[in-house]
Amino acid sequence: MVRASLDAAADRTAVPIAVAHDALVLLVGPSGSGKSTFAAGYFPPEAVLSSDAFRSRLAGDPADQSATDEAFSALHAAAEVRLGQGLLTVVDATNLRFEARDPLMAMAWRHGRPAAAIIFMLPLQQCLDRNDARPGRRIPARAVRAQYALLRRVVAEVVNEGFSAVYQLRSVAAIESASVRIDAP
Repeated sequence: MVRASLDAAADRTAVPIAVAHDALVLLVGPSGSGKSTFAAGYFPPEAVLSSDAFRSRLAGDPADQSATDEAFSALHAAAEVRLGQGLLTVVDATNLRFEARDPLMAMAWRHGRPAAAIIFMLPLQQCLDRNDARPGRRIPARAVRAQYALLRRVVAEVVNEGFSAVYQLRSVAAIESASVRIDAP
């Protein structure tokens, strides 16, 4: 398994993040950590399955938590189809709970696809600041703090869940200088 912790502030050499063309990629991190921006900047739009986007499609509001169960049902159905077809599948959600990651990992295994995790480990204050700067919607600060506390415990779990690669982005500089390579078939 590939394990890399990237902090561009400490090391200006950007280590590339390599994913297979047919992989499941889970973005893991609290709200405001930069997952959606990263997904939009580094992956083809059709490969990204965003929980916020599914909530928006179903309820007209990406923050409408009442649509979460239905949004994740639709997201999982789309992931199942994409993985079954051997297509890159990037899940943009907090993915902080084992119960969120496990069914997605089961899909990858069922279809014989590799799985990678990209963990967004920015300092809490940066997550809070980025969350406050979001246009249109913000998650309550207490929720971001709870997600961050969960993230601190999750990192050790993720490395033991069968991912072929786990990358940790530990600073905004690491996120901005990251290099993603999608390996050809």
